[in-house]
Amino acid sequence: MAAQRPRRQPTLDEVAERAGVSRSAASRVINKAPYVSRATRDAVERAIKEMGYLPNRTARALATQRTGIVALAVSHDDPELFADPFFAQVIVGVSAALEETDLHLLLCLASSGRGRSRLTNLLRTRGVDGIMLMALHGDDPLTHIVRRAGLPAVYGGRPLNFEPQWYVDSDNLGGARLATEHLIGLGRTRIVTITGPRSTDVGLARHRGYEEAMIMAGLTPYAAAEGDFTETGGAAAMRSLLDSHPDLDAVFAASDNAAAGALRVLIDAGRSVPGDVAVVGFDNLGIAERTDPPLTTVHQSVQALGKEMTRMLVELIAGHEPPSIILPTKLVLRDSA
Repeated sequence: MAAQRPRRQPTLDEVAERAGVSRSAASRVINKAPYVSRATRDAVERAIKEMGYLPNRTARALATQRTGIVALAVSHDDPELFADPFFAQVIVGVSAALEETDLHLLLCLASSGRGRSRLTNLLRTRGVDGIMLMALHGDDPLTHIVRRAGLPAVYGGRPLNFEPQWYVDSDNLGGARLATEHLIGLGRTRIVTITGPRSTDVGLARHRGYEEAMIMAGLTPYAAAEGDFTETGGAAAMRSLLDSHPDLDAVFAASDNAAAGALRVLIDAGRSVPGDVAVVGFDNLGIAERTDPPLTTVHQSVQALGKEMTRMLVELIAGHEPPSIILPTKLVLRDSA
């Protein structure tokens, strides 16, 4: 018995003929070009479905001068970063938004010299249609690489040293102020804070929110202990604060991970939470519900951050200029404060 020949893929000309339109009209539908009538679009899409047509990605890229790929670049060189609940939720949001498009995601760790070199080559050769950036520190070389490339770029959070044209951020200052005001409202007066890295805008903004709330209440802000948004960093900062301010009665930690580390140290030191010390975190990640006691925290929609970054980048790639976005925050009350 002769082997059955593989079925030949239909061509674009055949799709156009089946749809009763010109080849150029069929191409415009496939490439999602604007100004195509609904009737033409419906006819072509019906023909594609009936015939099982699959666009030639290489030819399509040449025709549109697009790759169909966007990058998410993180200024970090540890692959374990993507196991962090925060970044995992960002990626969930990015992926959800990309499901509405034909674009694919490329993840790039770009903190080391090798990582930055690879990203530079990728952007110089137009290997992606646009890029999203996160976790930038100080005068990050990544910002200069991306600005020189001239590709559509969206920042997740604002860089420390300049205001990008397109970014998605959370109301970090307002959220930190809300957290501190809540602690003050509970009658706490000896409130300390564990900050994020001061080389980041988010770290500084959440610290400023704490300071503003303290000053507005007529309280003197305590010297902060710097953390790195991790449990380990939060625990180390909490030990330092207990040494320098043993009479503290409340802690605002700039992330839930740091707050979880602080909780562990407080309990080990014999302090009851919230009896002796009230604790508030920031982010409202899953860990906030699993600590003992569960964390009162500031909610920011991390998935929405990823979704809105992606939608903004898609708009830029399409030639539009959407406004930047600051996402709201709110307090979520649990047992720690």
